[in-house]
Amino acid sequence: MQFQVPQFIEVEDKIFGPFTFKQFIFIAGGLGTSYLLWRALPLFIAGPLILAIGGATVALAFVQYNGRPFLMAMESAFYYMLRTKLYLWNNEARKRTAPKAVEAKAAAPVYMPHLSDSKLHDLAWSLDIKERIAGGITDEDDNAARSITGIRVPEEILSHTRR
Repeated sequence: MQFQVPQFIEVEDKIFGPFTFKQFIFIAGGLGTSYLLWRALPLFIAGPLILAIGGATVALAFVQYNGRPFLMAMESAFYYMLRTKLYLWNNEARKRTAPKAVEAKAAAPVYMPHLSDSKLHDLAWSLDIKERIAGGITDEDDNAARSITGIRVPEEILSHTRR
């Protein structure tokens, strides 16, 4: 069976001639407010207010800022003005230092068996060891005590005999 997939779902429907419902509401509100100001106030006071309201009406109805309606830009600006702002500046560049166990393990080669009965067992072993090393969970003593296969690399054997 073939089904029709809706397209252009982001485009609003034109309800009132060439205007969408939102555009019509903005234009009607702007024209109504301008008419009331023209009738209620003297022309030298109403004139600048009517121009300001007309500009706001056109911006709200037709302008898009960064691909979003102008109303959303005004809302973001309003919240920016009201909310508190905290700016912190730190002159020193902080370096993230890894734990000593991770640095020691990263330098030491990790022994991985290549010949065994099960490749799945080898994969599980290597993932477990790499996860422990990356997470810094184990150090050399802990790794030797909880070794999965009981095989030690020569560096571990030498480090335990010197202590």
